[in-house]
Amino acid sequence: MNTKDTLHTNNGSITTSRMHKTDLQDIKAFMASHYNEPVSIAQLAKMVNISPKYFVDLFKKTFGQSAMEYLTDVRIHHAKRYLAESDERLRDIAKKVGYKDEFYFSRKFKKEVGLSPTDFAKNTKKRLAACSSPAIGHLLALNIIPEVAPLDPKWSPYYYNLYSNKIKSHLILTNPYHKLAFETNMDKLSQARPDVIIGSDHLQIREISRLSSIAPVHCMSAKKGWRDQLLDIAIYLDKENSARQWIRNYESNVQFARKQIKNVLGDDRIMALRIYQTQMFVYQNRGLEEVLYKDLNLQAACGRELQSHLPISIQELQELNPDRILLFVCPEASTRKYWLTLQHAAGWKQLQAVQNNQVYMISADPWFEYSSVAIARMLDEALLLFTGYCPNELLDYDYGESLPT
Repeated sequence: MNTKDTLHTNNGSITTSRMHKTDLQDIKAFMASHYNEPVSIAQLAKMVNISPKYFVDLFKKTFGQSAMEYLTDVRIHHAKRYLAESDERLRDIAKKVGYKDEFYFSRKFKKEVGLSPTDFAKNTKKRLAACSSPAIGHLLALNIIPEVAPLDPKWSPYYYNLYSNKIKSHLILTNPYHKLAFETNMDKLSQARPDVIIGSDHLQIREISRLSSIAPVHCMSAKKGWRDQLLDIAIYLDKENSARQWIRNYESNVQFARKQIKNVLGDDRIMALRIYQTQMFVYQNRGLEEVLYKDLNLQAACGRELQSHLPISIQELQELNPDRILLFVCPEASTRKYWLTLQHAAGWKQLQAVQNNQVYMISADPWFEYSSVAIARMLDEALLLFTGYCPNELLDYDYGESLPT
């Protein structure tokens, strides 16, 4: 082994790859739990018994950002929580997240977030209502937890599990998740008295008219890409800098994930499938296609000539014979029964992806939703599925952040 690829510790020699998965993850865990204390490169390097210079290079190579950049991300993340959820003085918040100088903290916060801590706190305390799951995803990317929003433990478990205690008024999830009109939520929304309502052009004209009698309504366009949707909402809420910072962070994460996945997949051909009742379909939706085939540049096993509303047979699937399959099994009884049967079918077992154990189960959350947070979660999940690398295993980003790690 090349000496540059070997680290010498008190326990002897260990490979760089082992260092990646153990010691450096321990360092990240240490920073995540000691962010409020003074932390130096020399201290961190000493913990793994390597030189500070080599530690700096190794951390950046492994995680795509420096140790100090990661520590700053952790500190700013916690500062956002304190600013949004408490009325503590800026001086006290700065100390709680590891900064002795509140003026340095303010400069650092504005550089990272695009807003001063004071403006951030002011904006996050507006009473906003979201009319859909995508609206929640865009608001969280802007560091805003809506006061009113639809939550569902089955179809949007991420939002339900993380925010059910923070979103004060829970609306019913409607179309396209359930065959209900948004009109169902009007009385509860009226009682909540929000300052602003974020909707979409999926709402009926009469629904928008009624919403407008409750509070100012801003509808995002479903025709726009998620970046433009996010910017559109951000400009309306005077948070454009936050939106652009989110997009920059996402693009940085894409570059990191693309490289890592390419190293594992090479030119493997990917196919997404959906099983419903006793049929299979090519699974095509906007977010999935953007993340897999545009952002990550993965090779699709089939073109658009296979429409997602038409079933695909085992024989057609065998002809395409994808190297890897993403599989969504609809959560209802007849579908699960068919899936159990399919796994024992000869045609299924002969597929290359099945034989190589490269079939990856995915769920509607986040792959069905099209929003800033959902897209970032798809990227993280793709990285985890294909490489086993978990981008955000140490922190729970309550405000929808996806930090490069």
